[in-house]
Amino acid sequence: MKTNPKTESQRLEALRSLDILDTLPEQEYDQITRLVASICDTPIALISLLDEDRQWFKSKVGVDHCETEKKYSFCNFAIHSEEDIMEVFDARKDTRFKENPLVKGDVNVVFYAGIPLRDKDGYALGTLCVIDHQPRTLSDKQKEGLKYLANQVIKLFELHSINKGLKQTQKQLQEKNAQLRNFAGVVSHDMKMPLANMIVTIDVLKAKYKNQLDKVGVDYLNNLKNSSFQLSDYISNILTHYESDTITNNEESLEIFDVHTLIEDIVEMLDVGPDCEITFPEESIDIYTNRVALEQIFLNLIGNSLKYNDKPKIKIDIDFKKEPHLYRFFVKDNGIGIPKDKQKEIFNLFTTAADNDRKGNKGNGIGLSTVKKMIHNMGGKISVESIEGQETSFEFTIERTKKVS
Repeated sequence: MKTNPKTESQRLEALRSLDILDTLPEQEYDQITRLVASICDTPIALISLLDEDRQWFKSKVGVDHCETEKKYSFCNFAIHSEEDIMEVFDARKDTRFKENPLVKGDVNVVFYAGIPLRDKDGYALGTLCVIDHQPRTLSDKQKEGLKYLANQVIKLFELHSINKGLKQTQKQLQEKNAQLRNFAGVVSHDMKMPLANMIVTIDVLKAKYKNQLDKVGVDYLNNLKNSSFQLSDYISNILTHYESDTITNNEESLEIFDVHTLIEDIVEMLDVGPDCEITFPEESIDIYTNRVALEQIFLNLIGNSLKYNDKPKIKIDIDFKKEPHLYRFFVKDNGIGIPKDKQKEIFNLFTTAADNDRKGNKGNGIGLSTVKKMIHNMGGKISVESIEGQETSFEFTIERTKKVS
């Protein structure tokens, strides 16, 4: 049997790109070979792939060995056949196979029927075939069943190829994310010290040259200081966003603590003034979870309630429920609210709902994206309800973690 060397090399390249040779058995393929053996009423059924010098079985019924030499393979003839199904009634009387060791030896191949398994480019990678030890033919229904199942094998090959591509893409994305996370960490840390020096220098300039600076000069320095603080806050938020996976996956941060104490610590950190009234949950219940991550989540949500509020008296209500499998938290405020058309977008990175906060500063759109990412990593979800100009309410859950003693 002669083959076109160029076509054969392309066929082999297509087969190897599939990356399925010598893989472990899989239930989906084995179910097909068992089914085709039953439909065709044959003792042997194979999903066979033709490499350069061997025939390898991805799935097999009725034989023990995993491969044979390609030069003796019936399937090698089938993949080059112009017929949809190559059928051999009695191999002992067929000039192509009567001296074949598979016919004369222990395997005792007498009847063979095989369908080429062609990829999307038309290359026959192998066959779905059945074998019997006595002369016979397949009925039209059996041939139809063999064709249908061959199509299913091809679809499994396509899924295998897609999954392979997705895994490669996932690996590349993980590597890129790791590089980006490292870059963000290095840049953030390297920029923090110069920014701190700038802020200190501005205060020194204001103190040392206050008698020589007019109001315009002082305003310039104040604007420069405010911009430095905004940039510092932006850098801190980016760093937290890219460190969120590390924070939420840190088992050392798992501890037992009560909700009231956590919120009290956060209120103290935020330096809440007398113009703000915060209502705590009715009960102070002990929970077991990642305290550092939950602290970051509340810092952002309560911080937003303080910043995006135009009322003389800021009101923030915090509530909590302990459910069988979840912890459920609520943060509600009487702030500026979020427009209806922006409520679905606020959890996207670099998306802001308001032009400016209470002090006239513009947000960077990183905080809520980080909050959502952390909550997702902790097995929960977050949602928002808001009435523009009146109130905003965030509800989020995190999965209850079992304490390992």
